Amino acid sequence: MKRLNLAIVLLIFCVLVSAQKSTKATKSSKSVKEVPAYKNPRLAISERIADLISRMTIEEKAGQLNQISSGSLTGPSTKDEGDVKKIEQIRNGEIGSFLNLTGSKNTYDVQKIAVEETRLGIPLLFALDVIHGYKTIFPIPLAEACSWDLEEIENNQRVAAAEASSAGIHWTFAPMCDISADPRWGRVMEGAGEDPFLGALIAAARVRGFQGDLTDGKHIMACVKHFAAYGAVEAGREYNHVDISRYALWNKYLPPYKAGIDAGAATVMNSFNVFEGVPATANKYLNVDVLKHKLGFKGFTISDWNTYSEMIFHGYASDEKDCLEKAMNGGGMVEMSSQTTIKYLPELVAEGKISMAQVDEAVSKILYYKFKLGLFEQPYRYCDEQREKNELFSMQNRAVARKSAGNSIILLKNENNILPLKPTTKVALIGYYAKSKVDMFDFWTAKGEYQQAVSILEGLSTKFPNLIYSDGYKADATTTDSLINRALEAAKNADVLLVNIGLSGALSGEDRSLANIKIPAGQLELLKALKKTGKPIVALISSGRPMVLTQIQDISNVLLQCWVLGSETGNAVADVVSGLVNPSAKTVMSFPVDEGQIPVYYNHFNTGRPLPEVQGGDWFSRYRDIPNQPLYPFGYGLSYTQFAYSNVGVNRTTFSKSDTIIVKVNLKNIGKLDGLEIVQLYIQDPVASLVRPIKELKGYQKVALKQGEEKIVKFKLTANELGFYSSEGNWTIEPGEFKIMVGTNSDNVSSTVVRLVDK
Repeated sequence: MKRLNLAIVLLIFCVLVSAQKSTKATKSSKSVKEVPAYKNPRLAISERIADLISRMTIEEKAGQLNQISSGSLTGPSTKDEGDVKKIEQIRNGEIGSFLNLTGSKNTYDVQKIAVEETRLGIPLLFALDVIHGYKTIFPIPLAEACSWDLEEIENNQRVAAAEASSAGIHWTFAPMCDISADPRWGRVMEGAGEDPFLGALIAAARVRGFQGDLTDGKHIMACVKHFAAYGAVEAGREYNHVDISRYALWNKYLPPYKAGIDAGAATVMNSFNVFEGVPATANKYLNVDVLKHKLGFKGFTISDWNTYSEMIFHGYASDEKDCLEKAMNGGGMVEMSSQTTIKYLPELVAEGKISMAQVDEAVSKILYYKFKLGLFEQPYRYCDEQREKNELFSMQNRAVARKSAGNSIILLKNENNILPLKPTTKVALIGYYAKSKVDMFDFWTAKGEYQQAVSILEGLSTKFPNLIYSDGYKADATTTDSLINRALEAAKNADVLLVNIGLSGALSGEDRSLANIKIPAGQLELLKALKKTGKPIVALISSGRPMVLTQIQDISNVLLQCWVLGSETGNAVADVVSGLVNPSAKTVMSFPVDEGQIPVYYNHFNTGRPLPEVQGGDWFSRYRDIPNQPLYPFGYGLSYTQFAYSNVGVNRTTFSKSDTIIVKVNLKNIGKLDGLEIVQLYIQDPVASLVRPIKELKGYQKVALKQGEEKIVKFKLTANELGFYSSEGNWTIEPGEFKIMVGTNSDNVSSTVVRLVDK
């Protein structure tokens, strides 16, 4: 009996142990099941996205498509009524990304709400217009492009990305890839000029610099903008109408966008303008047929500020709900600022006017980049206060900006080799902007502080300790007899007069269009008075656009286009004036003789009534009061030394589509200093099925030559460089004769002829 009882006890014990193990196993199994697949870093991103999408409500999906500006939002402790509402929106999953919220501490506090206080814990994206630097401000992109230095341009963006990412930023709305030949448009400062070939190379370099591979926490997502053809706004007026052909779209305006997309740009921003009568925001041809299918874009699109709701003003949509329906069905994804998505997307999906498949496609693309950036595993990886402190405005970053600024300055005229100046030269510096740091900064300077910048006065004073300064004109560029007299007094004991003229940087950027881009009347009056002293005048031209310089061409002995150069402005100008840097930059936009020429650009088309040197006689396409040619053409820029070109030729005059031609030119430094020349290759297709431009840039090389040195510069040219797009976007290469041109700028070239045969 005792044995039986013992057996029963043992049996009960075993059952209990087994039950306990079973319970633990069940609990363990339940614990594993409770970890959602989207939170499992061992799974592929596609699997994680699919799992997360399946868990999201339509309201949460709408939230991922909603980007708003942070305003004064700095964290959960805010008392502002509007900010309290935004925090509540975050908790409800109604916001996917923020614009204008910066700083590692601020972004940490807000990210914490999204990750730890929402149902699904989806992290936010923080975006900012990092156009040419975050804290260390680089030259405006237009100036930077004048270096024609792709490696330097890429590195500048890398530095900007490192600074921005240290301050919590994941995403920049750059590069601007709009081709424009209209310097009245304030936003030319954001682009790379008038040429699609060079613009495409620069767009790709900028994307590579910003993005890297997006996995190291030191790069940020790039955004190709403004899609498409925003640079063609009529009269150079911001937000204005665009009316161009598909032929122009494909051959002139699309190449830089395409290059940025091919370089891996994560996002593309829709434009403010219409194309073929449909706002770009809802333009299915642009956003679906071209962007998605023809260009193969895999990322996501974002509207520009309020462009969804602005379709009402265009006369294309009746109300906000109609705006959202048309935008989403036209290829729209993320909406900036308007918040029509939050208001109406669930309703439109319920009505069958927007499909859930469309919504899921858009949301999945946004989630992909949140996974790619590592935000689900490390939501605060961009919120390191110590890294932010070490990275921002460091001496290393400033050195990069200084070099870039010096390489952006263009020498347009240098009568009698006045520049560079010797250290012993007695210099008078004249011009209010030379000392005004606030006027050195443009509209797009992110978190840069003008007080930290080096003024032209400060920079030149380090090179010329006995420099004498005088204002010459006031902040608004007007002058008085008293100011002119003081400038004349300062000029008395000087050997050379450095006169800083042009426009305040505040007149560069969005909503900064100007009808008058001549040198201001007060500055012109000052220059004329100084001319009477007989002293050499070096005009230091500060501006965010090419200006009309015709009136000062004969007054000034030297013209130095200094642009808007950012944090290291003064040091860069001093480096060039003193000869520490031998200028090598070249124009990327033609400088007009007068506003009446605009748009003026080198790669224009012949008319049936070309210039008299072509057909002779009268009755041809011309102005009666000014020449057709610009004052300074595309690709123009001088050096402190001189270069001679000779013996332009090719290794074969007939070739097939599978062949490569070698184009050669002899280049010699015949001046007295070492220097760097940008050798440019152009082609012309004289007879084609569609009329082609008179010249097209197809290659260039930056060649460094010591004094007296000579090199043979070689270019490889294939049939592909001779092609063009049809109006349908099909690449076309046609056999026939082609003119090959090599030279120092678009107007000064030597040529030869080759024939492409169809084998």
